[in-house]
Amino acid sequence: MLSRCLAALLFLCTAAVPALAQEQQIRIGIGFGLAFLPLYVCEDLKLIEKQAQAEHLEVKASFPRLMSARQAQAEIASGAIDIAPFGAAPLLAAWDKAQGTPQQIFAVSGLASLPLVLLSNRPDEHSIADLKPSDRIAMPTLTSPQMQLLEIASQKQFGRYDKLRGQVVEMSHADAVDALGGGRQDEGAKDDVTAYFASPPYTQLALRDANVHAILKSTDVMNGKFSFLVLGASKAAVEAKPQMPAIVAGAIEAAARIIRDDPRRAAQIFLTHEPSGVLSGAAAAAVIGEVKDEFGSAVYGLQTMAGFLNSRGELKAPPKSWKDVVTPALLNSSSS
Repeated sequence: MLSRCLAALLFLCTAAVPALAQEQQIRIGIGFGLAFLPLYVCEDLKLIEKQAQAEHLEVKASFPRLMSARQAQAEIASGAIDIAPFGAAPLLAAWDKAQGTPQQIFAVSGLASLPLVLLSNRPDEHSIADLKPSDRIAMPTLTSPQMQLLEIASQKQFGRYDKLRGQVVEMSHADAVDALGGGRQDEGAKDDVTAYFASPPYTQLALRDANVHAILKSTDVMNGKFSFLVLGASKAAVEAKPQMPAIVAGAIEAAARIIRDDPRRAAQIFLTHEPSGVLSGAAAAAVIGEVKDEFGSAVYGLQTMAGFLNSRGELKAPPKSWKDVVTPALLNSSSS
């Protein structure tokens, strides 16, 4: 009788204490660049774990490094990671391609709406209308967000989205900054690089040269903020871990507040993950201070980008609203 009473008492005591669920794994793929700063902050300060604990969940987050967009798409398709970074256009393409299947991709959280700026070292060039056929426009890849922005701007300016495509050359950020400043050009280039579609902190580095100036900004092209990177997850992953989107979006918001409130601390975290030979701690803090309001969970420009892709026939069934493309955690955000 005594043993039964003790067992019953132990059961009641245990039931009275809110128990943490079995530990879940959240695997978020990351690349390189300032746009990943919120994830670096999340990793170092365990913000995802803290966000989950507030919901009485036990979560362990990991951040495997991805070397390319192709690798990100392959690993999210295979289930090797739960969440991957996407540009706005690739996210929409992945959402459209797999509609109605477990592999359909949805936006879980924004990361950064860092302003992208087309720079020129020609004093007589003040807009893309002034670019000459001999000009070469550098950008990190031919499928980068910079390319989509250039195409949208070209459609508006010339009535042809591919008007300037033949003048684009693929070049690393560091080489593009050097080339724009009159440094060594890439071997095999027919003409000098005179323009460069930059992102922070390389925008600021390039603008140190008095001959370099801006001729186009992403905010002008998109009529406002534009998400440089978005975190996406498959329908299957969200259904398997239904609380994951809210946890991740909440952690990104917490990271964004830290970045806004303490750019110096954020710079230290960034340089720990991505040591730089050209960017000092003070310089990194200055750049982050300049763009500190461009981090957060909201996703911007999805509807505008979807409209552009649809005009080119690249979406089979385009979304009627940006809300069709995001998880419920973002429905009440300032996304667009």
